[in-house]
Amino acid sequence: MEFSTGFGWTRLPVLAAAFILGSVLTVSAQIIPPFSPPAATPDDEAEAAEAPDVNDPDVLKGIDVDKLDWSQLAIDAGTLNDLIAAKKRAQAAANDGMNWSSNAKANGSSAVTVKQSVSSFWDARIGADMTVTSEPRTMSELLAQKAANGGSLPQSSGSAWAAATAPGAGPIWDKTAVEARVDPGAEQSKIGASLTKSMPLSGDTSLTLQNGYSVNQQGTTAVPGIGGHITRNYETDQSAKVTLTDTGTSITAGQTLSTTDDKWLRKLGAEQKLFDNVTVSGSVGETSQGAINKSLTAGFKKSW
Repeated sequence: MEFSTGFGWTRLPVLAAAFILGSVLTVSAQIIPPFSPPAATPDDEAEAAEAPDVNDPDVLKGIDVDKLDWSQLAIDAGTLNDLIAAKKRAQAAANDGMNWSSNAKANGSSAVTVKQSVSSFWDARIGADMTVTSEPRTMSELLAQKAANGGSLPQSSGSAWAAATAPGAGPIWDKTAVEARVDPGAEQSKIGASLTKSMPLSGDTSLTLQNGYSVNQQGTTAVPGIGGHITRNYETDQSAKVTLTDTGTSITAGQTLSTTDDKWLRKLGAEQKLFDNVTVSGSVGETSQGAINKSLTAGFKKSW
């Protein structure tokens, strides 16, 4: 922080006005104009009835008022700002800590998610998504878990991930997102990146363009006589999304190309916001087998 002692001639009228205003307020605070007390109202009578009586116990009995440290109440504005800033830093540190969430499933397992912020500059995060199963304690629990999982017990699994969001490259694109995920149990890994560019079309309409690139790797476990091998699949997708802010409508058109399909698969979708936190979306897309994939979903999202 830098302080300057030169005010300049242009600031003298402002300082003079502030000094005069402060003097007037000080004098007016010391002068109490005469006034006639207003007529007592029922509320005033109730407050008078609840006023402390001289026979009430003295709460300051045994306390020497002259020995109290009244300087603790002398907090200037700078100290108060420091206290507020320290409280905000403590809240930010708590938010940057490790966050856990759990969601119980019908088959007896729980979906556990843990994530932690690594850097706020590029919004870098790390975490893990796990499926945790509990050991059945009774025969009835064992039969219930098998019935909910098609005759077999659910297995614990999990994957680790890391994600970061960085700024773009000037007018070319606005945002860069990178994500990597590893699933040791399934011997799968994925790394991908997306480039996003948003631009307004009119006062209530905007266009968002996105290009994504990803590499999926799948490994197989070696067995006696057969060695394991690794296969990789490269995928790219392109999409354009038009959003109408006034009506809460968005229309998306895109296409995807991967080394396994070896042809572009096109997709068209729309989303409509009905009212607060409730949306309806539908999509129509091509598949590698030539059939048309159609879907219609409704969603509700609430945060508190």
